[in-house]
Amino acid sequence: MAKVTLGEVAMEARETCKGDRSGFPTVGLEHITPGEIRLSEYDVGSDNTFTKRFHEGDILFGRRRAYLKKAAIAPFEGICSGDITVIRAIQDKMEPRLLPFVIQNDDFFDFAVGRSAGSLSPRVKWEHLKTYSFELPEMDKQRELADVLWAIEDTRAAYQELAVAMEELVKSQFVEMFGDPILNTHGWQKVSLSALAEIKIGPFGSLLHREDYIVGGHPVVNPSHVHDGNIVIDEKLTISETKYKELSAYHLFENDVVLGRRGEMGRCAVVQTSGLLCGTGSMIIRTLGEVRADFLQKIISFPSFKKMLEDMAVGQTMPNLNVPIISRLEIIKPPNEVQNAYYAFVEQVDKSKLTIREILKKNAAMKLAILREYLK
Repeated sequence: MAKVTLGEVAMEARETCKGDRSGFPTVGLEHITPGEIRLSEYDVGSDNTFTKRFHEGDILFGRRRAYLKKAAIAPFEGICSGDITVIRAIQDKMEPRLLPFVIQNDDFFDFAVGRSAGSLSPRVKWEHLKTYSFELPEMDKQRELADVLWAIEDTRAAYQELAVAMEELVKSQFVEMFGDPILNTHGWQKVSLSALAEIKIGPFGSLLHREDYIVGGHPVVNPSHVHDGNIVIDEKLTISETKYKELSAYHLFENDVVLGRRGEMGRCAVVQTSGLLCGTGSMIIRTLGEVRADFLQKIISFPSFKKMLEDMAVGQTMPNLNVPIISRLEIIKPPNEVQNAYYAFVEQVDKSKLTIREILKKNAAMKLAILREYLK
């Protein structure tokens, strides 16, 4: 194996599309999923000023905010944003199918971040990226490695799709067993949320100031941190241990439901860990035990329920929810045996998902071992 720089085996493609751009797939940074080697999203005929052209097999690298780890192989020809660097393998010097694994890896992203310039929106240039050095075997070995790595990637993608299908199965089972919580076609008993849970609004703005935020402390959970029923913390939006203790009334505990009270209505998640703080724009719903937190989360985030919350929200500029509104929400309350049957099903699915996570963990370890041995 020989030590090479990226610029010796790959090039920046600078081709532009100067004619009619209609019909071309267009790719912006928002279409590249962090950590994913495949491109799965794009627009067609969207209104933009993109002119940078790419071809099938090129690597689309997000040069702005490289810490987001956005780099994917293009499955077609199209045009992309100027914040994307188009990288192409040099014929006879590098196997094109191997290049994605050189780019989409932590070592390369760390290198790119270290050479990015700019405070608010750091960008890295190709003249710096091309100096990245790594071991590269002979061409025959490159082809062999590409075959193995793509087989690992295909396996990962298949299991990832299976995990998504299981999530959809759980959602469809919920609808089948409980029905629409607003229409209540099953005729379940309805109970006000205040009878099922303790409800508390997050701290007022006067209790939490901009200067209170630090890096690496206790995460604050605002509506923007809730995505698809999960909490995605921001390490830059945290508070110190002292401030956390001072705001003890707003601590989030495991199995609390944190609900955004402004912005997108119905955005909520079950808290899975301790040490979090309810943010100013959020509310705490703490079940009293008659229904599970997961059940409340699924009810509140149900499409028809979200629509009802939108209609109930108050305020012109920024519609928001308050404790009285949330307290009088009517929640369906199926018999315990029906709820237990549903969660017995969920537990079986969770066991399968755990098995998938273990397989994906081994898959990632195998890929990392190969990258470290042959492309370090």
